[in-house]
Amino acid sequence: MSEDTKQKIIQRIEKEDVRFIRLQFTDIFGTLKNVTVTPNQIERALDNQCMFDGSSIEGFVRIEESDMYLHPDLDTFLVFPWSTQNGRTARLICDIYKPDGTPFEGDPRYVLRKARRRASQLGYAFAVGPECEFFLFNTDEFGHPTTVTHDTAGYFDLGPSDLGESCRRDICVALEEMGFEIEASHHEVAYAQHEIDFKYSEALSAADNLITFRLVVKNCAEANGLCATFMPKPIENRAGSGMHINMSLFRGGENAFYDPQGKAGLSRTALNFIAGVMKHIAGICAVTNPLVNSYKRLVPGFEAPCSIAWTLGNRSALIRVPASRGAGLRAELRNPDPACNPYLAFALVLAAGLDGIEHDLTPPPPVSANIYDIGRKERKAQGIADLPRDLNHAVAAMKADPLVRQTLGDHIFGKYVEAKEKEWSDYSATVTEWELNRYLDKF
Repeated sequence: MSEDTKQKIIQRIEKEDVRFIRLQFTDIFGTLKNVTVTPNQIERALDNQCMFDGSSIEGFVRIEESDMYLHPDLDTFLVFPWSTQNGRTARLICDIYKPDGTPFEGDPRYVLRKARRRASQLGYAFAVGPECEFFLFNTDEFGHPTTVTHDTAGYFDLGPSDLGESCRRDICVALEEMGFEIEASHHEVAYAQHEIDFKYSEALSAADNLITFRLVVKNCAEANGLCATFMPKPIENRAGSGMHINMSLFRGGENAFYDPQGKAGLSRTALNFIAGVMKHIAGICAVTNPLVNSYKRLVPGFEAPCSIAWTLGNRSALIRVPASRGAGLRAELRNPDPACNPYLAFALVLAAGLDGIEHDLTPPPPVSANIYDIGRKERKAQGIADLPRDLNHAVAAMKADPLVRQTLGDHIFGKYVEAKEKEWSDYSATVTEWELNRYLDKF
């Protein structure tokens, strides 16, 4: 980091009355953490001298290995657009290093950096455009979240039925002030459900943007007297929230997925990449769909995929190739949800796609029919496998795929599997309201 760049950050902090700087990072599950410093500590922070207790972060290290150092990524400096009576707040997203000066293998950002480096060695840059859905619900008299809403709007509806429109506008304005390029925002299918799309970017930047997006959505919702949730399926028998990942590889500034001579404009590289993702998606699901609740979204009838297939059109498939061609050609992965850790999810999807390229894998023919209408026997006859049906099966598939362990590294892989197995065990032992309603009077 050059002294000139450090000075520009320091000058901006002084000029914009920044009183607090958040040094942000995520745990292995994508939960945002931070250590906050004041301006008189910024030079120390920019010199990578800020330390924190890694043993207090889930999935990090043991207490006897607890010292970790935060290395701010200069490109992530921004000032939040809201102010308080104590001044403004800025942030820097950090990489995590061990005391010996080496990257911490449990840092999700490091995992994505490794995957990007592998892509670069093959001549590719990975571009990602996430489409993140969320719900805006009322709070109770204590300000606690509920699933209550007076919103009655549906897909693309306007006010007055769209009661989240004002909050959605605030989110868009705040994001644009932070440098985001907002492409679209609208009400989604379910009551109280919304989507805001921002321009695609290189994978690490896209993951940083997604972490920032979730923070801004929650802050703006609170300011509007609402609660925002990225829980995949908060209401049964309604559409859940997905986070479709639009993916493309660029080589020499050109979209490597596009070939004007290829069928539907798809290059051999694109087909290899799609085949690689399809090969490994079952093992990746525990990361792209990380919660017990995630699999209650992946059911027929709500435009969420249940089977491993790809298509040039319909939205029932796992991977869809939208109509855009040329520089805009991309593959849309439709199973991920917004509860995932984007650093790990993007790293795994990239690794799977590169595996398809390196081994020249070929996907099966695209499926044009509505997969929800194809029976299980017919799907099996066509070679269409199912996605894991719950978190337990997803973790088992994760453990069975060597590429997942190789991409995440032994540290994160072991900690992640351990935590998700416990989550499933805890869920399985819980007596639910459904069980009480169904069995209490009958037996």
